[in-house]
Amino acid sequence: MAHGKSVNSFDRRERRIFSSLTTPVRIQRFIDDELAYNLEPRGATCYSPRLAIEKGTAHCMEGALVAAAALRMLGHPPLILDLEAVRDTDHVLAIYRYRGLWGAVAKSNYSGLRSREPVYRTLRELAMSYFEHYFNPAREKTLRAYSRPVNLARFDFMNWMTAERDVWEIPNHLCEIPHTRLMPRQTERDVARMDRRLFEAGCLGVAR
Repeated sequence: MAHGKSVNSFDRRERRIFSSLTTPVRIQRFIDDELAYNLEPRGATCYSPRLAIEKGTAHCMEGALVAAAALRMLGHPPLILDLEAVRDTDHVLAIYRYRGLWGAVAKSNYSGLRSREPVYRTLRELAMSYFEHYFNPAREKTLRAYSRPVNLARFDFMNWMTAERDVWEIPNHLCEIPHTRLMPRQTERDVARMDRRLFEAGCLGVAR
């Protein structure tokens, strides 16, 4: 079980919800099925896990925070990782290790940018698994870099899991830390656009 002070700050309903999220698969199902995709304009909200659950909605940053809190309840450190894109929005994952391999839980409006099984030996491998599925409306493949893992325990001082306000300190921190490029810049010019069928599959179930 995770750090007592943060866990005990949850109310009875929140503890009941988190106690039911006993595996990464169940966490992913919860953020997919129980939290509608937050369609507020970009930059309008950054809900804490408490607010996301209360409002029943989350975008990728907010979903990653809920997932990181739930993974923390299972004994994992609350780690997130930022995927950086060009001509597109960034995407944030809650990441964890199982038997030495990396996996992820993620909220997305696009079908290919959600969870990953813990089968990746390195964070680069994990990040690259999103490359073919990361696209903008012009069908450009836009993923370019990934951050180091950020342990959200560094934000315990502000009670990030149960704050009753937006927690902008977290995405602001992600914007400030170094990112590792996935490919040389000259290679970017040769990246093909999305195949039409993969594009359509990625848009399956998009909330508008």
